[in-house]
Amino acid sequence: MQPIFVLVHSPSVGPSTWHPVAEHLKAAGYQVRVPSLLHIGAGAPPFWPCIVNAVRDDLRQVAADSPVTLVAHSNAGLFLPAIRAGIDHPVTSSIFVDAVLPARIGPTPVAPPELLEFLGPLAVNGWLPRWTDWWDEADVAPMFSDPMVRQTVIEEQPTLPLSYYEQHIPVPDGWDDHPCSYLLFGPPYGDFANEARERGWRVAHLPGAHLHQIIDPAGTARHLVEFGTMT
Repeated sequence: MQPIFVLVHSPSVGPSTWHPVAEHLKAAGYQVRVPSLLHIGAGAPPFWPCIVNAVRDDLRQVAADSPVTLVAHSNAGLFLPAIRAGIDHPVTSSIFVDAVLPARIGPTPVAPPELLEFLGPLAVNGWLPRWTDWWDEADVAPMFSDPMVRQTVIEEQPTLPLSYYEQHIPVPDGWDDHPCSYLLFGPPYGDFANEARERGWRVAHLPGAHLHQIIDPAGTARHLVEFGTMT
């Protein structure tokens, strides 16, 4: 049975960062789900159970015996072990796209100390500005090639509490006992790609900025199919 691609966006942005890739996958004959995580910052910490619930609720529209391929971008990678443990569907593979890797075992912090040190002064009454507002225009502009897409992605972004980045995500034992792969776009995620390679995962490089999936959705989709259909 052909797996259903479940494209999990970074909670720092929104599902529109996956929509172009989803359209290419659908055109190629694959079923695709893009759960929305836009609401996850509205409650109290910890936030990871809300992310797991959002994916599980979205998959209620899919037969429970349907296999899925989990695909995570950016810091959504940290949640894949918990998502896999929290859904009813068999997971045939997990793909990390320019993503942070969870630990092999034990809780994983969402943000390392140096990132928390950077974010602290940005917070106002405990809330951070939108992700693209953290950076200078020189950093943001290369991530977009289409003004309309840029407007959609930027306007959709949630604001998240600083406590989202202060949480630790549980990592169930044996979470990576199935095929895992890594698709690298570029710095600063090269170290994670190297770590994935050291773990024995398949690794590919599609050069681009951090949101390259919206610039080259066709190329991204091709890599996902290659990873998701290999055993």
